[in-house]
Amino acid sequence: MESRAVPAPGPKDASQTVYRVLFAVSLAHLLNDSVQAVIPAVLPILEKNLMLSYLQLGVILLVMNVTASILQPVIGYVSDRIPLPFAMPIAMLVSGLGMLTLAFTENYLLLLAAVGMVGIGSAVFHPEASRVAHKASGIQRGLGQSIFQVGGNVGQSLAPLMTALVFVPLGQGGAAWFTALSTIAAAVLVYIAFWSRGRQRQSKAQKREVRLSYMNKRMIALCLVVVIVAVRSWVVAGLQSFYPLFLIKTYGLQIDQAQIFAFLFLLAGAIGTFLGGPIGDRFGKRNLLIVSTVGALPLTLLIPYAHGIWAYPLLFLTGFILLSNFSVSVVYAQELLPGRVGTVSGLIIGFAFGMGGLGATVLGYLADLHGLMFIMLLCSALPALGALGFFLPKDAALTEWEKAAA
Repeated sequence: MESRAVPAPGPKDASQTVYRVLFAVSLAHLLNDSVQAVIPAVLPILEKNLMLSYLQLGVILLVMNVTASILQPVIGYVSDRIPLPFAMPIAMLVSGLGMLTLAFTENYLLLLAAVGMVGIGSAVFHPEASRVAHKASGIQRGLGQSIFQVGGNVGQSLAPLMTALVFVPLGQGGAAWFTALSTIAAAVLVYIAFWSRGRQRQSKAQKREVRLSYMNKRMIALCLVVVIVAVRSWVVAGLQSFYPLFLIKTYGLQIDQAQIFAFLFLLAGAIGTFLGGPIGDRFGKRNLLIVSTVGALPLTLLIPYAHGIWAYPLLFLTGFILLSNFSVSVVYAQELLPGRVGTVSGLIIGFAFGMGGLGATVLGYLADLHGLMFIMLLCSALPALGALGFFLPKDAALTEWEKAAA
């Protein structure tokens, strides 16, 4: 009787979607980004307490986001060679310490140091957590990345509500309460770290290397993706951080009223992030990158002139369309450089944070010079640069390159 070889369990397991891990890492992402969202949420309070300029507010965001941006690709590069799953819970505790410092300091330099600690925690968390999501996704990478990213987007969308419900009544000291979120996230990440270490042992024998064929084309395409991510980050920074101030200064809204518009924008972005992954799997990641950026342009051009009841659906639709490419941009970049999940995830996610911080600083400087209306007009026109996506290779081309390099 002819014997049959029994297939190894590793590849079969690797093709399955582990939903319990995906939802766990998404929850950790939500808690991490909720803590991070404290920074933009508390800006109106810090402006009054410390009498800060728009430029100083932008520097606060710059310190947090650039710290995360610089470290994320480095952490991702190292973790591609030496997995660091247990660094995730430690990172969350560092962020919690930053929150405690932020809650009680009245010194601007110490405030920047506290914000930097939050950025460091985020830098360590995101590459390894994205790797976990990649492992747990199996063959459904778009869906898996959407589940992971939507947690972060929901966490970010809570920032305006934090302002209205926490910081308006409690002031700057309300940030201390978010150390509890850091502790909960650290506990969840311990469970995720044990799962990740076990999966790493199962796949230890598998080689993960970048195909050198078509490398020049891959790098050009990666640069274009980075530009599209930068455009999205600048628009989000403008609408999240400066649009509420624009409404307050221009139309006389209260802080809590103005933050509702930012909340709708970010909440819609979370929904778009979740749905964007499966849509990208179905209709093409490149196509979604183009449509979600350029397609938001007609809406963003109206935002500087909208207020009152019409601004609610406008902000919601803009957030939904613009941020629907969040998870898709990560997966598309991962497929451009296969085998470098940590490095690419750190570059794209970290770069998004860093460009958001740089954008906030530049926008703050320009707001001091030309006013908030100029900032809104600038942000409204930026999505036009999404047309660069037409120069990206189609999804089928990436598959062909991979076959040719095999």
